[in-house]
Amino acid sequence: MSAILAVAQRGEVILTLKAASVVESELNSSWLNELAEDMQTTMIERNGVGIAAPQVYVSKRIIIVALRYPDAPEIDAVVMVNPEILEQSESTILGEEGCLSVPNERGQVARSEMIKLRYLTLQGESVEAVFHGFPARIVQHEVDHLNGVLFVEKMDLSLIESL
Repeated sequence: MSAILAVAQRGEVILTLKAASVVESELNSSWLNELAEDMQTTMIERNGVGIAAPQVYVSKRIIIVALRYPDAPEIDAVVMVNPEILEQSESTILGEEGCLSVPNERGQVARSEMIKLRYLTLQGESVEAVFHGFPARIVQHEVDHLNGVLFVEKMDLSLIESL
């Protein structure tokens, strides 16, 4: 039975740390599988499209990305262990982002339109994939969490309306 986990909030130290890699002995372990299941349950319960382990107080390089576009059919969430961006386009797209760790705040962030990513599955299989548009944005947002960066630190400040 999966659990809904507490989500770290902006200002908490865990969100500023560079997460540790998942080591080989942890791959395909019940601990890792249960964490991934609980992270996915938490993401879905909170209507997220992605979640990173540091957001649930685990400083490990694990993200889950629900590769779906707004107003598009649901696509299964993908668990990515030790994700690494291998290439990214110079061309960027500005888009609105929010975050489970920064509730009630959204902002415009420029992200690469295309990324090439390498990651491991929960079983330790290596996968390389290319993402474009919205899925690429989600992956970059979640990888930022693994490096201790929140989207609000990347917002285009020129687009924030002055009060």
